[in-house]
Amino acid sequence: MTDIHEVRDPELPGRLLTVERDALIPLLRGRSEADFALATAACPGWTVRDVLAHCSAALMRVVESRFEKGVFSPESNDRDIAERAGWTNAQVVDELERGMTEAGPGIAKAGGVLDMVALGEWVHAGDVREAFGEPGAYSGAGLPHALTLLARVTREKDHLPLHADLDDVDEPLRLGVEDGTRTPARFIGDAATLVRLYSGRPLVGASYELAGVEAGELNIFG
Repeated sequence: MTDIHEVRDPELPGRLLTVERDALIPLLRGRSEADFALATAACPGWTVRDVLAHCSAALMRVVESRFEKGVFSPESNDRDIAERAGWTNAQVVDELERGMTEAGPGIAKAGGVLDMVALGEWVHAGDVREAFGEPGAYSGAGLPHALTLLARVTREKDHLPLHADLDDVDEPLRLGVEDGTRTPARFIGDAATLVRLYSGRPLVGASYELAGVEAGELNIFG
């Protein structure tokens, strides 16, 4: 059983952002203007552009150390998106690229409290890929980094314990905190489905086994 979240790697969030930047930005630059208006199933009421504007704004807050009261709340996110309403899609993508390039050191120095920002960015990239109909929305080159970060975040949040036997990863993964008060839940399936469960994303067509916990209890973003 792999326990990959015992020691925090401060550079991991930045690596995840860099890997995802190199995959996502070229994809975005190759899409039509109309594609940015597509709805995202994972974020009801938000278009692809809204998701990207939220992501770029969040990363620039990290880069510029702007964390006013209520930051990252739904209201704050809506204001960030509204502030970019007059921007072109290309400008939003440019800011996102800069944020994914420059936010890593700030996240590293924060001691762990901002690690979830990087994980959330990666999940949102999956939301965009899914809206585009791209295969492997929540997988790709960043998946190993994302799983490591997910395990770490679930521990920091004192999340319920879960043992995951992943079809596409050699070693089982241990998530959450085992403190003796609850028998670890069990998951059998692929890694992308595990990510969907922990991020509250749609599971239409997913094949997996989950025991000892309800799916809704796993969502760390809810």
